[in-house]
Amino acid sequence: MSGSFLDKAYTARTAAGTRDLYDAWAVSYEAELTRNGYVTPARCAAALAAHLPDRAAPVLDFGCGTGLSGQALHAEGFRCIDGVDLSADMLARARDKGVYRTLTQVEPDAPLAHRAGDYAAFTAVGVIGVGAAPLSTIDALLARLAPGGLFVLSFNDKALANPAHEARLMATVEAGQAEMAFREHGPHIPGIGIGATVYVLKRL
Repeated sequence: MSGSFLDKAYTARTAAGTRDLYDAWAVSYEAELTRNGYVTPARCAAALAAHLPDRAAPVLDFGCGTGLSGQALHAEGFRCIDGVDLSADMLARARDKGVYRTLTQVEPDAPLAHRAGDYAAFTAVGVIGVGAAPLSTIDALLARLAPGGLFVLSFNDKALANPAHEARLMATVEAGQAEMAFREHGPHIPGIGIGATVYVLKRL
């Protein structure tokens, strides 16, 4: 797998570098991940479905990429899904899926445009971690959820190797901002031997 985009995905870089990487990866992204058994979108969608019975509730898929996470949410019955991502080329692929209500390109570190309560849930599937969105994303997204709102995210083993990642989640629980409704480690990309923990946080 030497030289593949997966090799490069877990390397720290600037936000602009991340956008460039995912723009270049857009054409082969799904084939490479599917070949390696990528299952985190399905795991995250199932976790949300178990905690959000209302399938008509609006969901924001943060860092939606080519739409694999949106497809997984749609397969669980969710029908009001908006997606945002840094990469225009990834969003073009997501648009072809036909499962999103809206798709929006966002700028690094720019505040989200919506207000607390606009969405019943956020998903950030494989988005926060090494070579991806910073830990501050957790606070930014939680701040845009109304009480009772759900935040589904995953940390792969590369992220979990740094205790700061899970500690940042637990800090929101200890501060009374959220409760941990679900936490489960399992497969992520079995083909390259990487697992991930899926979390569901409930905003308090």
